[in-house]
Amino acid sequence: MKEIKLLSGIHRRWTAFKLKRRNRSLAVDISLMVFLAFFGFFSAAPLILTISSAFKPMSEIFLFPPRFWVQNPTLNNFFDLGTVLTDSKIILGRYIFNTAFITSLGMLGTVLLGSMAAFPLAKYVFPGSGFMSHTIVYSLMFNGAVTAIPSYLIMSKLGLVDTYLAVILPVIAGTLGLYLMQSFMTQIPTELIEAAKIDGKGEFNIFFTIIMPLSRPAWITLIILSFNSLWGNTGGTFIYTESLKPLSFMLSQIIGGGIARTGVAAAVGLVMLTLPITVFIISQSNVIETMATSGLKG
Repeated sequence: MKEIKLLSGIHRRWTAFKLKRRNRSLAVDISLMVFLAFFGFFSAAPLILTISSAFKPMSEIFLFPPRFWVQNPTLNNFFDLGTVLTDSKIILGRYIFNTAFITSLGMLGTVLLGSMAAFPLAKYVFPGSGFMSHTIVYSLMFNGAVTAIPSYLIMSKLGLVDTYLAVILPVIAGTLGLYLMQSFMTQIPTELIEAAKIDGKGEFNIFFTIIMPLSRPAWITLIILSFNSLWGNTGGTFIYTESLKPLSFMLSQIIGGGIARTGVAAAVGLVMLTLPITVFIISQSNVIETMATSGLKG
């Protein structure tokens, strides 16, 4: 019955959309396309400039007035980046391993703990649940710079300074993921949980077989957010041992090498952007597909 109502609703919206398109003239459609194309290019301009700068020779980088597009593309900036990485005291593979370990464990912990904490707050009422929900919302107002000193003091008291956990735990403890998962789980029909309990399923079984599959758009979005936070984290506040530092710290040191490394810095900017953008594009398609095929509304 719900599927029939959903299909009929989609049909009505599609019919209304086609009627609106018939009422628009060709000039209005062209104007809208030009308007959207202009703002699309305006939004993509920083990314295009980063890509263009990474392939510019030194003569074009310091050219005045600066040019937006590269005229004589070259790979020298990437060759110079490889030379700098080779001369490093710590091998490149160690930095990559540190980044992969911190990012993977941080994303897993953020999704798992955030979802498990959000489930009872979203689907059950218990003493203090309302106060906890309001506290989570209020905590979102605090910037990371405000909590930097308390986070360092806590990590120091726990003896976790100069370890991977000093970078991972503050990200896992963030309340944004908890708020995101709680907001999405409230849309899941409670009848599904009650039916599962009648069938004899326990809380953990319900969580992993019903709640998590239906919350897939939310935790995929949470993966994107946590990945961006961990990928760009240099760990400079907590990690001091060179062999434990992530790749982003080493690349930031290259950028700070002075004017002679301007071309290398442009290549570093492209390297740092490539993986997050790739993850976002792949995850975005999965979110759209999941919302279109398996989203449920209470």
